[in-house]
This record gives sequence, C-alpha cells and structure tokens, in this order.
Amino acid sequence: MWLPTTSLTVRATGTASPAQAWQRYVELDRWPTWSPQVTRVEADGQRLCPGLTGRVVGPLGVSVGFRVTDVQDREWTWEVSLPAGLNLVMRHVVLAHPHGSQTELHLRGAAPLVVGYAVPARVALQRLVSGQD
Repeated sequence: MWLPTTSLTVRATGTASPAQAWQRYVELDRWPTWSPQVTRVEADGQRLCPGLTGRVVGPLGVSVGFRVTDVQDREWTWEVSLPAGLNLVMRHVVLAHPHGSQTELHLRGAAPLVVGYAVPARVALQRLVSGQD
C-alpha cells in the first residue's frame, strides 16, 4: 500500500527540568506515567540505548514494534513498525527553557499516521514536561 509521506514537529513546554524530562524518556517503565497511549513497554532492556528493540503496548493490548536507532545527550530517535509494512520515525529532543524544559517530537512517515498521532503525542509531551512526578 502506498501512502504519501510527510513530516511534522510537535512541541510542549513545562516546568520539569530538562534532566527530569530526560529521565522520563530514559526509563522505559516510566513511559505509561506520562504517555496515556502506552500501557507498558516490553523491551530487551530497561533504559534507552542504541539498538534497543521491543514493543509498545497500548489500550486494548494493541502493540507496535520498535527499534531505537540513536541516543545522544537529551536526544533520541526510534522507528516504530506498524501493520501493513508502515513505519513511523520519531526523533525526540529535550531542551532547556526559561521556566523548565521544552520537548520536541519530529515525526516522519505516512501522512495519515503522522497527522493522526500528532494529537495524542502532544498530550503525552505536555505530561512529560510537567513538573509533576
């Protein structure tokens, strides 16, 4: 199935420090605490690192496979494998902001997936950078 591809960037700013926001990314078991579309993560490791693979499980047990392709200082990229051979590439960045931190998510993939994921991603990112644990 051929679908047009597109790119989109989603941002959120909050009172969490950049270090707090980054730790919420790094520790996979914390993902469900800030991302409502994630109920658990099944992976071959506990923390983000290049080459990490696994599955993100969402509501009703729906899951998608993933592979982390790059991790740098407060920046990481992964590919999510969806049905019908579709992939979504996501690059996450945590930046300092005068009142806490800002996170950016750069999405690239099939246009309907990118556009459809933007709203739940925005909700998750806002929770990621919130000052609450």
